[in-house]
Amino acid sequence: MPEARRTSGPVTADDVTTAVRLAADVLRAAETADWDAKAGSLEWSCWETVEHLADDLFAYAAQLGPERPPSDREVPFLWSARRPGGPANVVFADRAAGPAGLVQVLEASGALLAAMVRTTAPTVRAHHVFGAADPEGFAAMGVVETLVHLHDVATGLGVAWTPDADLCGRVLARLFPHAPTGTDGWATLLWATGRGEIEGHARLTRWRWYGAPAAPDA
Repeated sequence: MPEARRTSGPVTADDVTTAVRLAADVLRAAETADWDAKAGSLEWSCWETVEHLADDLFAYAAQLGPERPPSDREVPFLWSARRPGGPANVVFADRAAGPAGLVQVLEASGALLAAMVRTTAPTVRAHHVFGAADPEGFAAMGVVETLVHLHDVATGLGVAWTPDADLCGRVLARLFPHAPTGTDGWATLLWATGRGEIEGHARLTRWRWYGAPAAPDA
C-alpha cells in the first residue's frame, strides 16, 4: 500500500458542521433500520449511541459557555442513565419523534458546538479529562466523537460510513500526536480510538486523546 499523506491544519467550527451534516445524511437514509440493534462493539443500542453523541457535542459546547470556564471539572449538569449500563446523558431524544427527531437532536447539539467554537476566543481554556482544551480542541473532540460513533452506529444499522481522509488527518494531528503516520487516516483514527487494527499495531484496549493545545515552540 502506498504511504498515506497525513494532513495537518486547524480543526474548525465548519468541520464540526460538516461532520454532523454528513452523519445526519447517513442516519436519515437508515430511518427504517433497527435502531435498537447494538452499535458496533459498544454495549449501547444505535439509538442510545446517537443520543450519547448528541450529548457529547452539547457538553463540549457547554464547557466553553461560562464567563469563567471551569478548569477542574465539567459544568455541573445532572447526567443520568435511562437504564443500567446505558449512557449517562443530559440530552435525550423523544422516542415518539422517531429517528427523524433523533437526528434533529444531533443536529441541534452540533450547531451549538459549532457556534461556541466560532465565537469563543482562542485563548480560552476549559476542563476536559484528557487535557484542558481551547475551542479548536473541543471542535476536534466533537469531530472525533461524530466520526467514530457514526462508525459504531453504521455498523449496527448496516449502512456505509467512510469520512473524509483530510478531516481524519487533521483530527489525528490535533488530538493523537502519538498515532502512527504513513497509514490510512480513517483506519488510523479507528485504531487510535480502540476500534481497529493497522499493520504493525494491535487493537488498543485502552486509549486517550490529548486535548491541550501544543506549546508554541512544540
